[in-house]
Amino acid sequence: MRPVFREDHEQFRETVRRFVDKEIVPHLHEWEHAGIVPISLWLKAGEAGLLCSTVPEEYGGSGGDLGHSAVMIEELARANATAVGFTTHSEIVAPYIVAYGSEEQKQRWLPRMVSGELIGVIAMSEPGIGSDLRAMRTTARREGDDYIINGQKTFITNGGNAGLMVTATKLDPADKKLTLVCVEEERPGFAKGKLLEKIGLKGQDTSELFFDNVRVPVSNRLGAENEGFKYLTHQLAWERTIIGIRACASIEALLEETIAYTRDRKVFGQTVFDFQNTKFKLAECKAQATMLRAFVDDCLSKAMRGELTAEVGAMCKLMGSEMQGKVLDELLQLHGGYGFMSEYKISRAWVDARVARIYGGTSEIMKEIISRSL
Repeated sequence: MRPVFREDHEQFRETVRRFVDKEIVPHLHEWEHAGIVPISLWLKAGEAGLLCSTVPEEYGGSGGDLGHSAVMIEELARANATAVGFTTHSEIVAPYIVAYGSEEQKQRWLPRMVSGELIGVIAMSEPGIGSDLRAMRTTARREGDDYIINGQKTFITNGGNAGLMVTATKLDPADKKLTLVCVEEERPGFAKGKLLEKIGLKGQDTSELFFDNVRVPVSNRLGAENEGFKYLTHQLAWERTIIGIRACASIEALLEETIAYTRDRKVFGQTVFDFQNTKFKLAECKAQATMLRAFVDDCLSKAMRGELTAEVGAMCKLMGSEMQGKVLDELLQLHGGYGFMSEYKISRAWVDARVARIYGGTSEIMKEIISRSL
């Protein structure tokens, strides 16, 4: 057992692993073709107590900590099931509502998020703005006790299944200040675009969202007006650490699979593993994975103590995602032609990993954040 985890975390891991192996792994290929995970899986996960594990008990959650969150993230990554959008829902949307929501909002939304009945998304990204959130064009105009929202969001994880959108808006189009407003799916004027086709994470429903004079009560605002950017950046350190945790677990799982594959696969009268080049490549990958594990667990420990900084979160994402891309490429190469076949886990993991250097802030943005502390 790794020092960062307690016994209750490892007990939770057993539950998660059984669920992933039974309810997710057998269906991944089917969901990749469909481009979406069925609502029925969300309801099963909710019933099993696997969603929103850090939500307090008074709102239907189990009152766990970030260690429980990390267990869920790791087990999905080990199965190469990161396309299942539980993490965005449980580790990003729900914590926003817990941290900044009113008591009424928490009572209204969190129990249904815990059960899987209501799927939440963060609606930040817009066409053409990249990582520059302050350049967004979605507006929320105050009209009496309502906001009138207009705009468009893109690259929204869980967008197809979404029932609640934590939407970043501007009250003044000329200002750079952001305000977060929660928009329910049934609001007139709200619409979802078609599912976007991607090179990886094909089972993850990713779509555009459209807001055409969507009327939302002011009581749906999350936190204070014009404080949205502060809220978003406050949560980003953990969100980026999630990507590092996911990358590390993926590397470890694929490394073990590749070792087993090279020991079994024969060429020129001996196993692929017996070639010195193979052993040296695997030794490098093992050393890199071991170093990354030590750093990622330290980041997780800091997060659990409330000591994770923006710079360290950026480092975790940068090093995790960059190393994941490099190591998985080496492991795919050791599979030879079979590594290019989508039936093999390494090929799907390799292409799924590419986005880790983009979402949550690109590697270039991570370097910019880190450089500010130099």
